[in-house]
Amino acid sequence: MSLAFDLFNIILLSIMIGVSCAWIYFISYIARSFKKAPKLDLAISTQYPKVSVIVPARNEERFIENCLKTIGMQDYPNYNIIAINDSSTDKTADIMKEYASRNRKVVFVEAEPKPDGWAGKNWVCYQGYLRSDGDLLLFTDADTDYNKSVISAAVSKITDEDLDALTLIPRLVCLDPWTKITLPLLSTFLHSRYSPLRVNDPNHGIGYFFGSFYMIKRSVYQAIGTHSDVRNELVEDGALGSRVKKSGYRLKMFRGEHLLSAIWARDFSSLWNGLGRLIIPLYRVNRFQAISIFIVSSFLFLFPFLVLPYSALFMDNTTVKILFGVSAFTSALIIAAGMIEAHLSLKISMVNALVAPLAAAIIAFGFLSGVVKAGRRKGVKWRDRDYVYSRYSSQGFTL
Repeated sequence: MSLAFDLFNIILLSIMIGVSCAWIYFISYIARSFKKAPKLDLAISTQYPKVSVIVPARNEERFIENCLKTIGMQDYPNYNIIAINDSSTDKTADIMKEYASRNRKVVFVEAEPKPDGWAGKNWVCYQGYLRSDGDLLLFTDADTDYNKSVISAAVSKITDEDLDALTLIPRLVCLDPWTKITLPLLSTFLHSRYSPLRVNDPNHGIGYFFGSFYMIKRSVYQAIGTHSDVRNELVEDGALGSRVKKSGYRLKMFRGEHLLSAIWARDFSSLWNGLGRLIIPLYRVNRFQAISIFIVSSFLFLFPFLVLPYSALFMDNTTVKILFGVSAFTSALIIAAGMIEAHLSLKISMVNALVAPLAAAIIAFGFLSGVVKAGRRKGVKWRDRDYVYSRYSSQGFTL
């Protein structure tokens, strides 16, 4: 019994050392990414190609007016706004129409009924493209808040550096306590896997767009097949960014937290559905990878917090004493990573990262729920729509 107990603890210790090394890597990479990733400077463009800002909105009465207002106050001289209502059941359409009546830059569009095989947002973005006339297309979300010079700065970068596409990392706004405690931990993956250091490296295969702000040349958007070629992607921004990079076009990601903010989840329900949205589409394409992400994330996030109290019960054993020390160290690393994200990226109190054990449980069980739903061929709910599992795909794990 003693031999089996020692062997079990040695296995736990080996796993914990691996998890600890992973978190050391995450923290060092996140710190390097924040230090070396390019920041979008407030620069005035010397060229003024027309920009069409495409704003799809479904049941966004709480945010759409502020979004249109901040876009409508841009200091860039040559742009218009295509505001598209996506079958909203609240006052979104009325708000958009009223704003369009007061601002000549705004074109209000009522989206046509969605055909089979299209995800809702993809169809609406495509409708916006068809109504646009800009040389540059800027796709954004209806809950985004803009600095008045962000379009000028983005156009300046595209023209000065001869880029084909550009995307900004927004500051993610946390509206509820559940998101405040969960997002610092979850976004550690965002700044490791989808770091500008990787996206901006022409020798690295990862390409990615943040849905809150990606600007692309019209000719390039057409060349990669528009939203029509990613019509069934639930994470269409990631899929489009990947296509741009793989097609050999010049894509660059900038830090834009000082110029742009967006909302990832509004309450616990949308947070939970968002976690499922990350896993369920991937399960359809690669079941093994989806299950692996759940297992790996559980070990990375939750495992140290479970082992810590276990090891505290058997401190008379030398191996367990070492296990306790390593698990305590790893738990501290996880909290430290959350604090870095909370302070530098999310701009919220670092105290939220102290609840990392609860955040880890939410992430792990949220992913587990997604895997179970996918296994039962159930759909995912997103933006008040139910998406059937068998019809939608995903090019990879994204946020």
